[in-house]
Amino acid sequence: MTKGKLFIFSAPSGAGKTTIVKHLLKQDFGLEFSISATSRAPRHTETDGKDYYFLTPEEFKQRIENDDFLEWEEVYAGTHYGTLKEEVERIRNNGKHVVFDVDVVGGLNIKKYYGDDALAVFVKPPSIEELRNRLVGRSTDSMEVIEKRIAKAEYELSFEPKFDVVITSTIVPVTCAKAEKVVTDFLNK
Repeated sequence: MTKGKLFIFSAPSGAGKTTIVKHLLKQDFGLEFSISATSRAPRHTETDGKDYYFLTPEEFKQRIENDDFLEWEEVYAGTHYGTLKEEVERIRNNGKHVVFDVDVVGGLNIKKYYGDDALAVFVKPPSIEELRNRLVGRSTDSMEVIEKRIAKAEYELSFEPKFDVVITSTIVPVTCAKAEKVVTDFLNK
């Protein structure tokens, strides 16, 4: 059986990568979501094992020491995110294609590890101002957290040229249609 391909969607927080990934999972591409691990507490709408694997900071550090992660990063002080190797291989060995919703640095690390089996897609907001509006509209973070996310987004935008494909996230149906074409083209390679 051929192992599945990998689709890496990376973007600054609020750019739309999660919306795109959720849309793609509803299509008939044979995609399965790679659930990331994090050391942060769940938001009120999140479920362990569905949205993330929520680990304590101590558990996360132990998994790092055990070399269990394909990639990991301390995204914000004391808050780690990472991709467990066992999660990716479980999906690929089942003949499914893996789809990732990861930060920019993590996405590039996965691409480096898997090479031509992976497609790295950078999702960018139309502007920083639009990104700020989206983050405020979520009502999930304080203004202080939003401003930290905006500062990080400005830095993350500099990584755009390192990705295989760039999608500008505008109107949701248009952006999702672009993502579908990118997935179809890579599967047909």
